[in-house]
Order: sequence, then structure tokens, then C-alpha cells
Amino acid sequence: MDNKRKQKLFLVVLLSLVFFSMSSCDQKETLKKANDLTISEGFKNPLGFYNATPTFSWKLPASENNKSQSAYQIVAATKPDLLPNNPDLWNSKKQETNQSTWIKYQGKELESRQKVYWQVKYWNQDKEASFWSDINHFELGLLKNSDWQANWIGLDTKKEKVMGSQNNIVHRPQYLRKNFKITKEAIAARLYITAKGVFDVAINGEDVSDDVMPPGYTPYKKRLETITYNVSNLITTGANTIGIELAAGWHSGRLGWMKSYWIDTETPKVLAQLEITMKDGSKKTILSDDSWKATTNGPIRLSEIYDGETYDANLEMPNWQTASFNDNNWASVNTFPIKNTIRLEPKRHTTVKSKIKLATQKVFKKNGAVIFDLEQNMVGVPFIKVPMKKGQTLKIRFAEMLAADGSFYTENYRGALSTNYYTAKEDGVIEYMPKFTFHGFRYVELSGFDTSKEPTKDWVTGLVQYSNFEKNGTFTSSNEKLNQLQSNIVWGLRGNFFDIPTDCPQRDERMGWTGDAQVFGPTSIFNADVYKFWASWLQSVRESQFDNGGIPWVVPDVLFNNKVSAGWGDVATIIPWKIYYRTGDKKILEDNFKMMKGWVAYHEKSSKNYISKMGFFADWLQPLPENGDNRGDTSKSLIGTAFFAHSANLTAKTAKVLGKTAEFEKYNTLYKTVAKSFENKFFENGKTKGVTETQTSYLLGLAFGLLSEENKPNAKKHLLRKIAEADNHLRTGFLGTPLLSEVLDQTGEIDLMYKLLFNETYPSWFYSINQGASTIWERWNSYSKAEGFNPQKMNSLNHYAYGAIGEWIYERIGGIAPLEAGYKKIRIAPIPKAPLTSAAASVNVPYGKVKSSWKIEGNIFQLNVTIPTNTAAIVTVPADTTQDLLLNGITFKANKHVKLLNSGKNAFELEVQPGQYSFQSKIK
Repeated sequence: MDNKRKQKLFLVVLLSLVFFSMSSCDQKETLKKANDLTISEGFKNPLGFYNATPTFSWKLPASENNKSQSAYQIVAATKPDLLPNNPDLWNSKKQETNQSTWIKYQGKELESRQKVYWQVKYWNQDKEASFWSDINHFELGLLKNSDWQANWIGLDTKKEKVMGSQNNIVHRPQYLRKNFKITKEAIAARLYITAKGVFDVAINGEDVSDDVMPPGYTPYKKRLETITYNVSNLITTGANTIGIELAAGWHSGRLGWMKSYWIDTETPKVLAQLEITMKDGSKKTILSDDSWKATTNGPIRLSEIYDGETYDANLEMPNWQTASFNDNNWASVNTFPIKNTIRLEPKRHTTVKSKIKLATQKVFKKNGAVIFDLEQNMVGVPFIKVPMKKGQTLKIRFAEMLAADGSFYTENYRGALSTNYYTAKEDGVIEYMPKFTFHGFRYVELSGFDTSKEPTKDWVTGLVQYSNFEKNGTFTSSNEKLNQLQSNIVWGLRGNFFDIPTDCPQRDERMGWTGDAQVFGPTSIFNADVYKFWASWLQSVRESQFDNGGIPWVVPDVLFNNKVSAGWGDVATIIPWKIYYRTGDKKILEDNFKMMKGWVAYHEKSSKNYISKMGFFADWLQPLPENGDNRGDTSKSLIGTAFFAHSANLTAKTAKVLGKTAEFEKYNTLYKTVAKSFENKFFENGKTKGVTETQTSYLLGLAFGLLSEENKPNAKKHLLRKIAEADNHLRTGFLGTPLLSEVLDQTGEIDLMYKLLFNETYPSWFYSINQGASTIWERWNSYSKAEGFNPQKMNSLNHYAYGAIGEWIYERIGGIAPLEAGYKKIRIAPIPKAPLTSAAASVNVPYGKVKSSWKIEGNIFQLNVTIPTNTAAIVTVPADTTQDLLLNGITFKANKHVKLLNSGKNAFELEVQPGQYSFQSKIK
């Protein structure tokens, strides 16, 4: 072989080796792609999205060489094949930052209907690049009223004068339909739809979705939510039909316990716009207009949220949602133009769905009826599968508990009849589930069926319905009653997150009470992925705010009484701040800052010399009040002043986060001024003066930082005295109870907090469990085995407010809490105390899953933790620090992943980088 050929061969080999080396190096240094891509408040590939300027978030996969992010790049395009190299909407370029959450879109302006595809890549702490993520997408809905060509349509159901409970006129459910033809092959179709009422829609006889009572519940005088459905697979070439069932729902049905709330409701209407794209690029639009036909002579005769549904199978109309149906005897609809006074905006959180099926556990007979026990208080509807004879009417009743004699206890439903009826058209087994109502219940009573058949458990299945969120956190322990408390908290959340955060799901109320919401918010965020749920409801709070800055008792405001209460209206400052601190998303503060300032201004107007004159609900449902009032014994003025200071403080903190220096100074000064006035007016040397002394009065002063440093020890002493006077039991209502664990924790009284938590006698969390509770109750003594039901009219057995204790359980028993907004820095600091021998918690935070589990065996304490990538943690391990600490089974020595910060008498404090670790110590 000549030299030239040898040189060429050598060069080829050399280049091949270099290429192979580079390829190997790239593969070695290239990281796994980012995962769990979301936009804005946690949406994954949403359709009909509400926000044309979203934010982007992602998580970094865990690995030994992937601890944090040093940079990222986002690309967005109108087509997936343009990514990642030719993005025509946005290329963020490489951004040197560790931020992997809430990155604001800064590309070309987006429009209604637009579909956007996006990807992200990141660089780790060693500047190594990841692969590009999978391509994700979102599609915008109709963002403004001018996008709608359709008209509102419906029948005048007021003319029928159908009488409901309490002799109110109710709206008969409507059936509306439209035939249309498609002469070309359709490749895409979107149905944009909403209603003044609630609806169910089908195309060619096929349900468009499994949504429950869409579009949802908003301040209807300001805003209606619209929904986008992908119906591409339902459109056929030739004849097509769209059919809509429409009922009153929240919009046009009765709401509340007073007739004045619902005496003259607007007739339900629907608005629909079906946009179809053909294979050749042409488009066809089907609108709700005067060409539609409608009838009220369908099988759903009545449907009310409180009273239930009446269904007559004899009036069923087979195939009415298909082109083969003859609608000649149906009426023409009335049409109404869209008015710009009411905004039409895409729904900004998930719809209600049937999420869980509960099987009947027991069946027994009572007073000629059959009762089915699900052994869990739930919210939703039953699926009924019952033998009937032609002409029989099945009566379906509900109860949360039974009376002592085994009969139904329904007094706490008050004016809500909560009863369904089904009339059979033929002999045989009928299948039925109500469509436009929901109930709170554990027990279902059936009567009016074929009594020749013996009842079986499969006759009734509970369909648990709530806004379509997923589980976000978990908690379990070695104590069965504490685990039952956690279960009750979760079931209370499921039962009362029915499109809005309701107070209760069963009686003639089911409203968005602001006080209940503000105390339970943090606990809900741990348990469920509800950021979008809260962000959406906060928009309703902003829309419901009075011109003078006041916040109504309930949102949406259906009371229209212009009344305001301290501790209730403070939801305007508390929930935005709590959400920000748990998510790190500044947008929740930006969106609500104006409302926060307006609410603080209302506080100021409602005070004299910074002492509040606002009150009303006070420390609602305090147990054993001396004055016998539901509002408890704590001074309303003291409560109002405390929350005035607290809201000013949260508004100041918000201003600081948003970089508004002047406003920070303004509200921080106001906070300090109100705090000083609070102490001067209501306290002397740390003891209350001039007002009734209560646990809550001290809790407010200590929790909100309203007492001078020199007087805090005395205030704590008096608080402990008040608790001791109550035989080491709480005497706190809705406002005081969430602060109890916080203050006792901060002041080092952990043993006492454990005592209060594990008390089994009234009033305590375990007291209701001992009486058989499977949800959180409205009152500490809603029921007892010895005395029966509380005689008060308000006696909900599914009311989440006192479930606020969950926040402390997760953060101090489970041991997981944020040290910085969004869990960028995490505290793992469980406090093990008897009677517990183990506990475990996990929670999905913006960066991944955090886990903490501990157990005690003899004098050995073991703590296992998982810290997600792109965060850090301070881990506190209880220990006899004169003994060695073990890390992953080996005597601990500081390393690049775990550093010792402090070793006091009772614990090791460590700085921990992302990863999984097992700590073991000896305890005294």
C-alpha cells in the first residue's frame, strides 16, 4: 500500500474516531429531557385555553449528575414540524437562570382559536445540555365577545308556570336541536358553547363530553364561562344533528334559603358555535340561531340543584339527537343577541366530573323503603339499577346520617328537598342517574320499585363528583384515627370543590362562603392540584368586590345584601399570598394586587383611629360560647382590627415581591400602625383588656405579629392558661382554629399541640371521628351517639373549615414545608411525639415530588427524604447529638450533597441537595 493511500486511510480512521468520540461525548453529556410540561396554573395540553400570554413550567428529571438548572431555552411554533429549529412564534434563546417555573411567554401575539406547539431544553449545573423535551401544545378558545357570531337561544319557560318547592316558579328543562349537512370531508371541528344555566350536548347521538353541569358557576352579571370541545370525530359527511339539554342550574334556579333570592330568575338560554374545517381547507359554521327547534316535553320534567330531579321515561324521545328524528311538532326558539355587558371568556379551570365510584356496603329495610349505606359521606349522584313495573314512580331520597331509630335524618337539609323521582315506561330493570342536580349523602333510600324483587347492593352506586383535579399530596401515620382525620379532610375537599369552593353540599345553600375558603386554602393545595381552581375563583372574588372595596360574604354574590365581615373578606389577601408562597407564581399576586389594596382601603374606612368597626361572623361557631351566640365570645372589633393589620401586612409583602417599593413602604407602615393600635386598645402587658378574654384573642395577636416583643411571653402565658382552663381543649371557631397549631408550634408548645390534636372528647377533631364521622363537620358537636344531632338549623356533616388543621399535620408531623416561595427551598423537619411511632407525607411541588417518612423503633429514629432536582432543603433530624448520625447506613461525614449546619442538644440540622437520603439517629 503506497504512502498516499496509507495517509488517506489513516485520515479516515482518525476522523471516524474523532466523530465517534464526539458522539459518545455528546451522548454522555446530554441529559434526559425535561418532563411534566405545563402552562400557567398547571394545565397540560389544554383545549379552549383562556390565556393568550401564558407562563411555562417544567420539571428536571432526577439523576446523579442532574441537581440544578443553569439555563433554559423555549421554542414555540404554529406547527410541530417547525420545532425546535424554526420556531415562528417564539425563541427565548438560551437564558442563564435556574428558573424552571412560570416563565412568561414573550413571542408573537396570539389570537382566539390559535394552536401553539412548544418545547424546552435546559442546561444543568455543569453546563451540560439536555435533549429537547417532547412537543407539548395548547389551543386558545374564543377570547372575546366579538369572536361569537351565534345568538342566545331558548324557550320562554316562565310561561309554563311550573311550581316547585315553596311554590316557586321553576324552569322546565329544555331540549334543543339543529340538523345540518356536510357535503365535504371534515378533518377538524370545534364546538364553542356556554349557557345561562347548565347543559349537556351530543352530536349525532354521541355525548360530546362527560362534564357534569357545565359551564360552571361564576358572577353571571359580569362573566360567563365558555367551553371548547373537540368534536372532529363526531362529524360525518351528510346529515348531522346537534342536540342540547338545558336546565336552570345556578344561573336560573333558586339559590339560598330566602325566596327573594330566586323569585324572578332569567329564562335559561344556550349559546353554541360549531366551527368545522374541511379537508380542502374550506370552513362551515353552525350557529345557535332561529333555525333551531326546541321542546320542554322531554323526560326530565324538573331539575333543581337543591330539590333534585324528576324523570318520566314515558316521555323519552329515542334518537332525538340524530338526523332521523322528526321535530315537526317542536317549537321555534327565541333568539337574543349577545350583550357586551356580560363577558364571555373560556373556562379557566377544570369542569366537574364523576371521579370515583362507591359501592353500597349495606342494605336494610325501614318503614316500607330500602336504605343503601355507602359508608362514606360523599357528593354527587347515585347510579340506580332497579327493577320496576310500568307506571311505578321510584322515589330516591338522601341523608348524611340516620336517626337513632334508623330512619332518615334530613333536618339539616333545611329547605332542600333533595329527592329524585323516576317513572318507568315498561317492566324491567331501569338504569338512571340524575343529570342536572347533585346531593350530599351517605345513605340512599328507595321506594316505589318492584317489591317482588329482593334488593341487592348493586341497585345503588355512588358517583362522586367534583372539579376534575388530581391528588397532589399524601399523608399517613401509625395512628388510625389520625389517618381517618386525613381521610375526612380529603373527602371534605372532594365534597365542597364543586366548581366553586362551597361551604356545604347538601342544604339550601352550597355557596362560596369566603371565610370557609380562606382558612382551608393551604390544606387544599397540599392535598390536590387546585391552583387553577383557586385562581379561577379569585377572579370571581375580584368581580364580586364592591365599589367601596368590600368583599361579599359569598362569591359568586347571590345574597346581594352589601354586607361584609372581617375574616371573611380577608380571603382577598390571604388566599393570593398563600397560593404564591406554595407555588412561587407571582402572577397570582399581580392579578389580585388591586383587589388586595381595595380590601385594605375598606378596612381603613371601617375603622376609627385604626380600630375596626367591622365584624358580624367573628369567630364563627366557637364551641361552648359563654354568650350562647354562633359568633363566639371574641370581640368583633378585636377580630376586625387584627385582620385589618394582617391584610395590610400581606399587601405590603405582595408589593415587595412585585417590586413596588413605595407601596411596600405605605402598607408596611399601615400594618405597624394598626398593630400598635391593636395592642394599645385590646392588651395591657400581654393580657386582653376591655373585651372578653378568649383563646382566639391571644392567637390573633401572636399569629399576626401584633404584640410587642416584651409582651409576647405574657400573651403566651395567658393563652396557655385559657387552654388549661378548658381542660386542655380548644375553644376556637372558624378563625381561631387554624391559628392554634401555628402559634403553639412557633412558641415551642408542641406537646400541647399534640395533646389538642389527639384529644378524643368534645371539642376536638377526634370527637367527631368517635361519633362515626367520615367527613369534617360544620360544628364540633354536630352529632353525638349519646345526645343525637345538634338542634341548630345549621348542622352540615360535610363542611371543610375545621379541616384546616391539615396544613400543620403535613408540615410538622409529615414534616414538609416551603422555606422559600414555591418550595425552591424546602424544610424537612418532622416533630415525632407520642402516640405516633411513624408518619409519611409526600407532595408534588413545582419542581417535582418531595417525600418525608419517619419511624421510631426503640431509641432509633429513621428519616427517609426525597428532594427534587433544582431545589435544596434544610433537613432537621431529631437526635441525641452526642451519638453518631448515619447517612444511608454509614456514619455521616459532610460531602457535596449533605452539609452539617448545626447540631444542638436535640437535633442535627443539615443542608441537603436533590436526591434520596436515609438518615438514622439515636434519640433520648
